[in-house]
Amino acid sequence: MSQNSFNNYGTYDNIDKRDLAAEFADADARIGFITKTYLYVLGAIFALIGIEFILFSTVDAGSLVSLMVGTRFSWIIVLVLFMGVSALANAWASNSTSSLMQHLGLGLYIVAQSVILLPLLYVAQHYTSGGNIIMSAGIATGGLFGLMTVAVFLTRVDFSFLRTALVFGGLALLGAIIFCPLFGFSLGPVLMYFGIALACGYILYDTSNVLHHYRTDQHVAAALALFASVVLLFWYILQLFMSLSNND
Repeated sequence: MSQNSFNNYGTYDNIDKRDLAAEFADADARIGFITKTYLYVLGAIFALIGIEFILFSTVDAGSLVSLMVGTRFSWIIVLVLFMGVSALANAWASNSTSSLMQHLGLGLYIVAQSVILLPLLYVAQHYTSGGNIIMSAGIATGGLFGLMTVAVFLTRVDFSFLRTALVFGGLALLGAIIFCPLFGFSLGPVLMYFGIALACGYILYDTSNVLHHYRTDQHVAAALALFASVVLLFWYILQLFMSLSNND
């Protein structure tokens, strides 16, 4: 029998508890892991808001946005750079030996998300009607995230079976984002609804991973995954609200 198997009494022999998935760890370790994960997600959201406030207050946001999205190709370059930085941040956050690297990865990802969100927030703030649309999108995002989180925690369903669908869905969404502008057409609300559905799928998947698959020392990586899904959901909800507002 391997050292990672249960003995006759249903417990683990000769194993470092950090090697256990959270669902198999003792109650205190499991609760501590989940608490730290969601505190980090909350901290990342507040850090994102703070960075956006600093960017809008201290730099010429309009000029920066024009540089990022001034041409079809400039936005594609920004997206490619964002994907590269995101991959690096995820690798750092998943580092199993260095807590410093994990936190640097999360911090790098927050900064990257702040930059990629800037054009959308700028347009929402200056070119849409209908009250504080950014706040409304944030509230809707938080509400959906909360409902899905509660659903997963109550049902304890393992949504890891969604992985393949989410990978292909993400590739399809990325292809639409890159190639639609190049060929001069837009999918409009279809793309927004698809993006919202995909983000919801990722939240279900990431939340069930917190319950079933992450180790108790992987709270930073778990928080980064959840934070990424929340921002993706906010991105498409805000676009949908902007589209509805402009059609009024």
